[in-house]
Amino acid sequence: MSVLVYASATDGKFKKSTFEVVSYGKKVATLLGTDLVAFTINADDASELQHYGAEKILSVYNEQLSVFNAKAYALSIEQAAKSNNANVVVIDSSADGLYIAPLLAVGLDAGYASNVIAVPETTDSFTVKRKAFSNKGFSNTVISTENKVIGLAKNSFGIYENEVAASVENFNVSLSGDDFGVQSTHVAKASGKVTIADADVVVSAGRGLKGPENWGMVEELAGVLGAATACSKPVSDLGWRPHSEHVGQTGKPVASNLYIAIGISGAIQHLAGVNASKVKVVINTDPEAPFFKAADYGIVGDAFEVVPQLISKLRDFKAQNS
Repeated sequence: MSVLVYASATDGKFKKSTFEVVSYGKKVATLLGTDLVAFTINADDASELQHYGAEKILSVYNEQLSVFNAKAYALSIEQAAKSNNANVVVIDSSADGLYIAPLLAVGLDAGYASNVIAVPETTDSFTVKRKAFSNKGFSNTVISTENKVIGLAKNSFGIYENEVAASVENFNVSLSGDDFGVQSTHVAKASGKVTIADADVVVSAGRGLKGPENWGMVEELAGVLGAATACSKPVSDLGWRPHSEHVGQTGKPVASNLYIAIGISGAIQHLAGVNASKVKVVINTDPEAPFFKAADYGIVGDAFEVVPQLISKLRDFKAQNS
């Protein structure tokens, strides 16, 4: 018996969310008194995973898997799990992870728990804590099947270094043409800026900015903070910003360490999609804006006055502490 984690790599590189999954998997393996096996596809340096507790690393290099394919990836992880007698598989909650996990659960005849935020409270009945009701509540879920798939919510467990001496092994997967029945014909990637999915800090703005011509100060603030830029649904619907920046329940979910909302009233759909962020800061002229009830910090004021001052103070702080 072992615990297997899928350590996803993008363009050959691991992201912070990958190290969080490995850290979580190591804790589960310790609770079960077993070993942690990491499985990765087309990673440049798979040995990095040993810094977070992976005692055995299975590394796949396969040109067919250079472009994400949910079925093929799920089958590859399934083969790794079966060959290593892993009855617990941990996967992230990225867009790719959400495609893979149900297919993997079917292949392993496993129970699947998504949005998990903590290690099992008890291994006797294998009870995990999960986010529920758009992050407004929690549920304690028992996975009663012999095999288990856990989808770890982003930024919920943390990253913990746990240095071990790992063995890195090449792993060959068996895939046929039928496993690639759905193929990507084009992948468009944003370049030159921090993406929402990877960002520790997100600066978002809404209709309070009055027009796309005023987005310069949002991008300037994001630049100072090393943050990703985002927007509310009305803004993307109006064409002020691309739909790829729309965050909320109907857009991209955000689980950043810091989320700054500028000129966003806080409709329930928007709040549901950003509620997982650890610290939320709101800047709005309306003291009755719903967002203030969900915020950790709030500034009642005109964004056109507040944001430039905030940028100036942050630059001064960085200059004094560089």
